[in-house]
Amino acid sequence: MMMSMYASVSGLKAHQICMDVIGNNIANVNTVGFKASRATFQEIFSQTLSPASTPDEVTGRGGTNPMQVGLGMNIDAIDVQMNRGSVQRTESPTDLSIEGEGFFIVRSGSDGEFLFTRAGNFTIDKQGNLVTSSGQNVYGWMKYEYGDNGYVFDTQEPIMPLNLYSDIYNSNKRIISAKATTIAVLSGNLDATVTPVGGYTGKEGEVATIDTILDAVGPDGTPGSDGIPDGGTENSTNFDPHFIVPVSVYDDLGNEYKLTIKFWKNFTQSVTGPDGETTVETSWYYVIDGGSNATATQAASGFIKFDSKGRLIKDDLVNFNYKPTIEITPSIAMGSQPFSFELNMEQLSMFADDSSVKTTRVDGYPPGTLVTFSIGSDGVITGVYDNGRQQPLGQIALATFENPAGLQKVGANQFAQTPNSGDFKVGKQPGHDGAGVLIPGTLEMSNVDLAKQFTEMIITQRGFQANSRVMTTSDEILQELANMKR
Repeated sequence: MMMSMYASVSGLKAHQICMDVIGNNIANVNTVGFKASRATFQEIFSQTLSPASTPDEVTGRGGTNPMQVGLGMNIDAIDVQMNRGSVQRTESPTDLSIEGEGFFIVRSGSDGEFLFTRAGNFTIDKQGNLVTSSGQNVYGWMKYEYGDNGYVFDTQEPIMPLNLYSDIYNSNKRIISAKATTIAVLSGNLDATVTPVGGYTGKEGEVATIDTILDAVGPDGTPGSDGIPDGGTENSTNFDPHFIVPVSVYDDLGNEYKLTIKFWKNFTQSVTGPDGETTVETSWYYVIDGGSNATATQAASGFIKFDSKGRLIKDDLVNFNYKPTIEITPSIAMGSQPFSFELNMEQLSMFADDSSVKTTRVDGYPPGTLVTFSIGSDGVITGVYDNGRQQPLGQIALATFENPAGLQKVGANQFAQTPNSGDFKVGKQPGHDGAGVLIPGTLEMSNVDLAKQFTEMIITQRGFQANSRVMTTSDEILQELANMKR
């Protein structure tokens, strides 16, 4: 009789713990990144009243099963359910959720153990640190290099606290330093129908200089500072630039130089090749004006030519250089050294259509101040500056484990590694090596299923109630036994 009472006591205690687990799950139904737990039961070792016996082949007697009385039950395990919770959109740029495996890596300062969380409700403190709501640093990488595929972070470096304003590799990231122009690319069309002004023909032994074009034009016009007669004669309209392209370039200090590239259709001639085939070639003359604050000194003028199909001819880079190096000498007031850049015109064409040449790429830019930032699905934090440029500020790292359910809850929506979870060794890039990708502007909510929890609550309540009935019934039997003696 006493065994039934002890068994019911164990049942009451285990169901009480189960109710505690359910209550905690329901309490955290709206907690960001919360993972629900589940309690399971196991029986306690039974008392064997009679062991099993084998059948006797001689006498024909059959075997018997063991006779055992259970001694109650106990909690078998309280498991953490690591399935992903629903996603809630918040539109906050620092809110993140993980689609797939992995945990954000956080730590209090530079000391203490690493902790892990699925709650991505991060903020930026006044010093630019990316932190959790409780002030712990979020970890990742900040050293990067520019490669063929853009900016690539060095994930072989140890992870460090992410800071959007400064770091040991890039110093002050609130301001992006100026970059001198190294290349300016032109593309578009030059109108094939305009009237040539006459000039350099590309004769053998003749060098493309301003003098040659002046000699070819003759004394009708008055030469301008650019070497092209552009006014004062009855033929002056022939010498106006056929097309003008503005180009802005920058020096190392970020000073802007508004250059002007003037194009003249120069000469059209028939050319007989080595095979005896005759083709038509058209040359164009260009002059670069450095403006009021600079002088374009090196290769500031030259020629390019096109074939009869409107394609740029690229077989003569001496007299018809389509990608010259232009040297700019700033005025002394600009405080900058001379610099040079490549003027790439290999994407130009010449068809019977309006001229449409424009710059499609100029790689220099002035300094800029950080305005805002965004976080990509790969964890890269990109800063946007008021000069229109973008620069990476860091990349968020994720941690993965062989057994995520083996992690230990430590409060504040965070987990610590245990001997059964697997060791955290290195951070992983989101979307690589089994780590999930990030969804910016969203939060992973609790994975608690209320319908399931209420069902479990009813079952647990009935189990507790039934065990209490065993207790009261056993007590009544003992009372009856005591009443047998009067």
